[in-house]
Amino acid sequence: MIRESRPRLTVVGKREVILDGQAISYIIKRSPRAKYVRLEVRPETGLTVVIPKSYELDQLSDLLKQKSCWILGKLAKYGQVSSTTDRKELKSGDTIPYLGYNLRVVTRQLSREAESVRLERNRLIVNTRPGSARFRLALEGWYRMQAEKLLRQKVDKLSTRLGVRYNRVIIRGQKTRWGSCSQKGNLSFNWKLIMAPEPVIDYVIIHELAHLKEMNHTKRFWHMVAEYCPGWREHREWLKEHATELAARLPA
Repeated sequence: MIRESRPRLTVVGKREVILDGQAISYIIKRSPRAKYVRLEVRPETGLTVVIPKSYELDQLSDLLKQKSCWILGKLAKYGQVSSTTDRKELKSGDTIPYLGYNLRVVTRQLSREAESVRLERNRLIVNTRPGSARFRLALEGWYRMQAEKLLRQKVDKLSTRLGVRYNRVIIRGQKTRWGSCSQKGNLSFNWKLIMAPEPVIDYVIIHELAHLKEMNHTKRFWHMVAEYCPGWREHREWLKEHATELAARLPA
């Protein structure tokens, strides 16, 4: 068997970016075959950014700031920066992800208006005191409510497509899982999935629904997943890449 050699990466240089008040050095490499920017964090080399051949370097700073939670989480794991758990409290003006997009948090002081959280275009209006326990609970409560509504709708629709029946849907706050399927047909999903793009959410749901037919990860199982979600590999990689980032975005 002849194996195709991997394309050689060209080192562009070394740069620095400020993420949450910390100066982070990183190496830039160009790949002739890369279609998207790829971030790599290793204990020996720190952060490496692999960019496509035609990618403009001026775009990197904004991209790295958007991925700051993931980057700092990985670097903290290797003891190269302070832990992301020491980050400042989420405040008005900060952004948090929702269905793959960033929402800007806008807090308003309560007067006679009841405590609430509502979505207005690309803004999340929170009527409560910022930095308080009620502020954190209000945000998480809104996210959980949106997750439960959307996930149940998608499970109903996708289970019909796959021709399977489930028992019930449970929304939880698992630390290490995005979803699970029990022998009794109960489906559990992490509420933080609501922060991921919808195609990624669909992949997780299809993955768990497929377990209703195959309670394992055999070739037959993955063939079924691929039939209903052709881009499952890409979606699985997205979750791996953004797991730390999503876990750190809400102060709950």
